[in-house]
Amino acid sequence: MNSTNKNIKLSQRLQYIKALITTPYTHIWDCCCDHGLLGLSLLDERRAETIHFVDVVPDLLDKIEQTLTQFWQGNREDWQVHCIDAAALPVAQYTQNKTENTHLIIIAGIGGDLMMQLLDSLHWITVDYHVEFILCPVHHNYKVREYLIEHRFGLMNESLVFENNRGYEILHVATLSSRLLTETGSLMWDFNNALHLDYLNKTIAHYQRLANNPNNQVGHIINQYQRLLPDVE
Repeated sequence: MNSTNKNIKLSQRLQYIKALITTPYTHIWDCCCDHGLLGLSLLDERRAETIHFVDVVPDLLDKIEQTLTQFWQGNREDWQVHCIDAAALPVAQYTQNKTENTHLIIIAGIGGDLMMQLLDSLHWITVDYHVEFILCPVHHNYKVREYLIEHRFGLMNESLVFENNRGYEILHVATLSSRLLTETGSLMWDFNNALHLDYLNKTIAHYQRLANNPNNQVGHIINQYQRLLPDVE
């Protein structure tokens, strides 16, 4: 038996992230992996040839490595632990064939500004390889989407998930994708679901509050979100 733990319980967000992973990869990088639950679950289900656990907290990674060393009965090459900044992923080191080796980098649980800083660095590391990203910022979703569009990322899939009465946008993107990515979301909305409509109204209200300060130029953002509303009225 290869399983590390048959009783891994993922949060709603992690379940939705996992649900977006529908094809196998050569390498999956679970960045800011915290306790490594997502990576362990992906390892159990063999979603990639190698699962990489990445964080800057040594104690957390030590515990993950102890768990894997003790319980994983597959090959040692099935997983790697990296105590490094996610901005410095050694993608080149783990790419033997640029056309056949595929990478998925997962970044979740951090703010939008930090996420864009990481992507600035990762862009130069990954530009020559087949790399996809799953991103779940905790805020500044519009700014992150703007950034991705500016840097010519295309949409592969997206979801809107709710956890502890809060909505989170999950984006699966890649520069190799030709599907249009929008600033306000397209595939994720289900306005038959009251939670989705409530999330949209709260988002509009947030930017309307920001607009009370004349230094905040957010009128165009409000208009973009409001254009989604007629379809549900």
